[in-house]
Amino acid sequence: MKKIILSLIISVLPCVANAYIDKTNAVVRILNKDAGKVTERTIAVGQGIKFEKLNIDVRTCKQSDPFDAEDYFAFVEIFDGKNQVFGGWMTKNDPGKNPLQHPDYDVWLVKCE
Repeated sequence: MKKIILSLIISVLPCVANAYIDKTNAVVRILNKDAGKVTERTIAVGQGIKFEKLNIDVRTCKQSDPFDAEDYFAFVEIFDGKNQVFGGWMTKNDPGKNPLQHPDYDVWLVKCE
C-alpha cells in the first residue's frame, strides 16, 4: 500500500506547474546611448509605443508565482523602422540575459503591473 501511494505521489509531482499572473502593463527602461539618458515607459499589453527610432510592442507580461521569488517576464518585439531588432522574452531578474542590444539603444524590463 505504501509503495502504491508513493508511486502515485511521484507520478503527480512532475505535473505541478508554476503559476504565473497575467499583468496588463509592462514597464521598460530605455537607454539612449548617444544622449546618455535613461527613460522609463509603461506599455499596455497588446499595444506598443514609439520611442525615438524604436517601435516597442509588448505581447504579454507575467509575474511569477507569488510563492516564488518575485520575477517578471514579458514577450517583447522591437522594431527599428521596418526591421525587427529584437523579438523574445525579457526577464526582470536577469536583465543581461536577453535585453535589446542596439547600437543606439538598450531596452530592458523593469516590471509588470
